[in-house]
Amino acid sequence: MDLAELGRRVHSTAHLTGEFVLRSGQTTNEYFDKYRFEADPVLLDEIAAALVPLVPDGTEVLAGLEMGGIPVVTALGRHTGLPCAFVRKQAKPYGTRRLAEGAETAGRRVTIVEDVVTTGGQIVLSTNELRTLGATITDALCVINRNPTTPAPLTTVGLTLHALLTPEQLRA
Repeated sequence: MDLAELGRRVHSTAHLTGEFVLRSGQTTNEYFDKYRFEADPVLLDEIAAALVPLVPDGTEVLAGLEMGGIPVVTALGRHTGLPCAFVRKQAKPYGTRRLAEGAETAGRRVTIVEDVVTTGGQIVLSTNELRTLGATITDALCVINRNPTTPAPLTTVGLTLHALLTPEQLRA
C-alpha cells in the first residue's frame, strides 16, 4: 500500500471533528483518535510496515511511550526484529520500579516511538529521563505529526523527528 492510500485509511479510521483538548492544553476542532488505528490490527500492521524505513540506522532499541506508543512500537518491533522498551510516564513504586520495561536501554542507541505528536512534550520528558538512565537518544518517530515541521521542544533537546504522516497527507 502506498503512503497516500495509507494516509486516507488512517484519516477515515481515526479523524474526528468537534472540540478537543490536547495533552499540550491546546484546543482543536480536529482530532486523530490514535486508538482507532491502533485497535485495527490490519491497519496497525500496515502502519508499522510503512514506519520501517524511518527507523534510523544504528537503532538498537525501539522505545514506545505510554500508552499510545506501546501498540505502535510492538508492531514495529515485529517488522524490524529490534527489541522494544515500554516507557512509563513515571516509574511505578512497586515491582521492578523501572521507567522503561522490556529491553534494556542503558548504554544503547534508542529511538523513541510515539503515535501522534503535537508539541512533543512527552517525548522530551521521556527522552530526558532515559538519557539520565544512560540511553543515547537522537531520534524519535511517530505515525502522525500534527505540525508541518518538527516541534521546537524536540529540536531544543537535540531530537530529529521522523513522521510517517503529516496533516497535509491525511487531508489529501
